[in-house]
Amino acid sequence: MAQTAVADSDTGPSLTELARRNGLTKAGRLPSLPEYTRHLWSYRHFIAAFANAKVGASLGSTKLGVVWQLLTPLINAGVYYVIFGVLINTKQNVDNFIAYLCAGVFIFGFTQTVVQAGSQSITANMALIRALHFPRASLPIAVTLVEVRNMVASIAVLIAIVLLTGEPITVEWLLLLPALLLQTLFNAGLALFTSRLISKVTDIRQLIPYILRIWMYGSAVLYPVTFFAERLHGWQLALVEANPLLIFIELVRHALMENVELAQPAGLLWIQAVIWTALVSFGGYVYFWRGEKGYGRG
Repeated sequence: MAQTAVADSDTGPSLTELARRNGLTKAGRLPSLPEYTRHLWSYRHFIAAFANAKVGASLGSTKLGVVWQLLTPLINAGVYYVIFGVLINTKQNVDNFIAYLCAGVFIFGFTQTVVQAGSQSITANMALIRALHFPRASLPIAVTLVEVRNMVASIAVLIAIVLLTGEPITVEWLLLLPALLLQTLFNAGLALFTSRLISKVTDIRQLIPYILRIWMYGSAVLYPVTFFAERLHGWQLALVEANPLLIFIELVRHALMENVELAQPAGLLWIQAVIWTALVSFGGYVYFWRGEKGYGRG
């Protein structure tokens, strides 16, 4: 009778080991955070190209193009100056209210546009997400880069306004760069957070304009920050003064303007800005990463 041989299942490497040796991973597996970060970094050229394409598309759809990047914040500042500075007379006790107002409008507008565009970065690109494989965090980060580019033009206009209204150039102007860097990282975290949140619960998108409007009124954009100390006390005042956008606006005003009254000492504002940036940027990134497998499904 012929002898039959049974293959020893213990001989040779396992399928898992063979997959590992050949660089294969489980389909649909959520990569670790460091692995995801490395993957995202490898797509940095894609992120830059996507951001440039969005800038080109937005400018190509209008006749004035890049001019609108400068006109929009100027028009907003002009309207707010007439309503709040002249009619409501919030410019009292502020030596240079025009520069004070423009700094608030431009800096708040930076975060506002990132949140508005970032919240739609997943839902508005579903066809791209379903067609190509890439780290989905590329989309909200690209949106942030687009608004950074727009903000550079806005800051140039803001500096011109500050100079034309009589503010001198001082060494403290150098603080503008780290303040804007912290705000950029903060904005990126917000874009990552809102993009995943809106992709899960799309109805929240309808609330974003109202949330941003309330946030603006609580950030001393349109009136002196001293208004809060005159009307609020205790935990209410502490809550308002801990507002991250109020902090970023205060830092920019402190950098560009002399004799501007701050809600808190400048050193404390910088500490709070760093804490807020670390919490929101890292927290938003982790929150987005946790949902990586679900984008484009359903």
